[in-house]
Amino acid sequence: MNFEQISKYLDSLEAEGIPSVDCMIYKNHEMIYRHFNGFADSAKTKKMRGDELYLMFSATKLITMTAALQLMEQGKLELDRPVSDYLPAYAKLSVREGNQIVSAQKQLLVRHLLSMQSGLDYDLNRSGIVRVLNERGQAANTLELVNSFIESPLLFEPGEHFEYSLSHDVVGAIIEVVSGMSLSEYFDQNIFQPLHMKDTHFAKPMNANDRLASQYMYDNDNHVSTEMELSCIYQLSESYESGGAGLISCVEDYGRFADALACGGVSAEGVQILKEETIDLMRTNMLGPIQLEEVVQKMGRVGYGYGCGVQTLMDPAACNALAPRGVFGWDGAAGACIIMDPENSISLVYAQHVRGCGYAYGTIHPTLRDLLYMD
Repeated sequence: MNFEQISKYLDSLEAEGIPSVDCMIYKNHEMIYRHFNGFADSAKTKKMRGDELYLMFSATKLITMTAALQLMEQGKLELDRPVSDYLPAYAKLSVREGNQIVSAQKQLLVRHLLSMQSGLDYDLNRSGIVRVLNERGQAANTLELVNSFIESPLLFEPGEHFEYSLSHDVVGAIIEVVSGMSLSEYFDQNIFQPLHMKDTHFAKPMNANDRLASQYMYDNDNHVSTEMELSCIYQLSESYESGGAGLISCVEDYGRFADALACGGVSAEGVQILKEETIDLMRTNMLGPIQLEEVVQKMGRVGYGYGCGVQTLMDPAACNALAPRGVFGWDGAAGACIIMDPENSISLVYAQHVRGCGYAYGTIHPTLRDLLYMD
């Protein structure tokens, strides 16, 4: 790869309305590239230092999936068991069929949650959430809120379609039940401490912190970013820990995590957080032809399948990718991008703090992916 070319591209994003960029590349546990540029605040008084914190939003999902698969390795969580075995509130499911609401005919399995085939959606104003928050306020915890999701009917029978949703928040609640810990405690003991991720934590409450980069909203027509409130809409209460979108982190922390997944689940210090075969399972497509087409229609991910919370490159030619088949990762609502290549032990972590930036997913992320393989 050509580091000068990568830096030149990242620096060019200022002209596209991206206020700051932050990127790190690892190969075989060695940080081979580090670049950051721009300003951490809208007033342009704080030059980027490289230790900025970001709302990771859906990049949280990779960590939640890792935690769930750790429990699977230990025999404490089974992908083909009904969710109701862990969360009894999910025993009776309803499904919307046209204008009618009927009882579900299929069981909701854990694997349906991991692969976004549960039938849930991403409605944060569903009646159950509103009810619990009205009753419990900021004391409403993860299990209480997740149990309320199912008060609304599923969009479809489990396993029939792909719909990006609150499924991984449900997985977070299952992790709490199976482990007997809060999600933050489990993450801390089994992922963050072993990988020395000292700056990664849940965004609750949103305390003022001079390391938090300013957050922006993007105008995709004019390529302009406007500062917005520094908040996480997925933080449903101060007591809620969102397995789908709740973490704050920095590029250095997340770089250690991505490096481990790209190197057989083993950290630079030799700590194994997942087995290599489990990572292969994580990045194996779990969708059928109908659902794969829905991934393209709904998310524009041409050439990709979807595994356990990650997109996995199945057909590089279909999206003109220079990356090899099997490269996997995910992203976040403020433009974070995580790319991992186990065959070459390469990982990339990119962060910006710009919401609504379709340009990031359609252009920046694919470009960074391909720059990894250009001389």
